[in-house]
Amino acid sequence: MKCPFCGDFDNKVVDSRMSGDSDVIRRRRECLDCGRRFTTYERVEDILPMVIKKDGRREPFDRNKILSGIQTACQKRPVSVEILEEIVGRIEKTVQDKGDKEIKSSTIGETVMKELHELDEVAYVRFASVYRSFRDLNEFMDELKELLDEEETRRRNGEKKEK
Repeated sequence: MKCPFCGDFDNKVVDSRMSGDSDVIRRRRECLDCGRRFTTYERVEDILPMVIKKDGRREPFDRNKILSGIQTACQKRPVSVEILEEIVGRIEKTVQDKGDKEIKSSTIGETVMKELHELDEVAYVRFASVYRSFRDLNEFMDELKELLDEEETRRRNGEKKEK
């Protein structure tokens, strides 16, 4: 591991800890040349599928793209970064568990929509408006009407929205 301060490659691990979900290992390291300490994070690199885009292009699965899209949808909403990370982790795990070599971007998008629908209706509508590329206001209004109908049905049945 290269020291971020002096660039030397000789260092020792001072402390290692597992993250809360045991997917990431946090290591404190000390450079043997300059003596400064720094932290690294290690994650097991899983073999993830190629994503087939709408136009037929293929690109590697990128959890950061999913996180970025969800963060944009949840901007100025009462949703913590931890919850967003959990959502992305669930989506990534679902994709890994399928074991496919390729997955359509639409499959990932629909999974994100489902997660946001359960999490925050405003974030869901924001994401849907970009993801579904509504052709006109009527399509957008149909989506909103569906949401309102679901909310009304829940209210009549005395149900609370799951979070």
